[in-house]
Amino acid sequence: MAPFRTRRRAAAAVLAAALLVPLTACGKDGGTSDPGAAETSAAKLTVLAAASLTDVFKQAGAAYEKEHPGTRVTFSFAGSQELAAQVRQGAPADALVTADTRTMDGLKGDTGAPTVIARNRLVIATGKGNPKKIGALKDLADTGLKVVLAAPEVPVGRYSEKVLKAQKITVRPVSQEPNVRAVLTKVELGEADAGIVYRTDAVSAPASGKVDAVEIPDAQNAVAQYPAATLKSTRNATAADAFVRWLSGPEAQKILGDAGFQKP
Repeated sequence: MAPFRTRRRAAAAVLAAALLVPLTACGKDGGTSDPGAAETSAAKLTVLAAASLTDVFKQAGAAYEKEHPGTRVTFSFAGSQELAAQVRQGAPADALVTADTRTMDGLKGDTGAPTVIARNRLVIATGKGNPKKIGALKDLADTGLKVVLAAPEVPVGRYSEKVLKAQKITVRPVSQEPNVRAVLTKVELGEADAGIVYRTDAVSAPASGKVDAVEIPDAQNAVAQYPAATLKSTRNATAADAFVRWLSGPEAQKILGDAGFQKP
């Protein structure tokens, strides 16, 4: 009986080896044996992104998923200062994109090396048709106007404060909002006569049909920079790195450009 059992074990071993051969070959030819390639081609990514990127990143995310079948990109949008707080509190995420370098620089211990992927400028958002006839930054000093700004800790709030201070213009806002979209909404709803927002929000956001944008001359303006970085806490480092690199590539740059963002 023992020789028979031995022959059965030997046959089973040969069969198992035969089954393993095509799997190994598939790994070589199909590329799935490369852990990095597998992680990049099939992953779930969570990206924390500045509120002013809400619309354009939804489009960019769809384009990225189409180009990388199996990958799913989920975005969490908020003011950059809120995103920084989430990172410090250990929120599960893979990449971060802020609306200023200052916020990103404050997270050096939590991120990889950041790359600026886009730039933006400020405009004055007014009600449709600009009923208060606002034509320049100095008009915002009119105490008869209801002006809303982002809070100073928000990037767009800091940029606004910077340009107003440089022109020696004193504005007493009726409210200070947690992000640029909240500023835009106040103007859109008629709760404010004007507010300072990013050009892309006033021109391309859903509210763009309900507000007008008054341009601020370059000499009086501020340039917002958007850095992107992989978070060190990610469990999908290869895939997160790939997405951050893609944001600087031609397809993402065209999407950003079409939405009104300037080149890095």
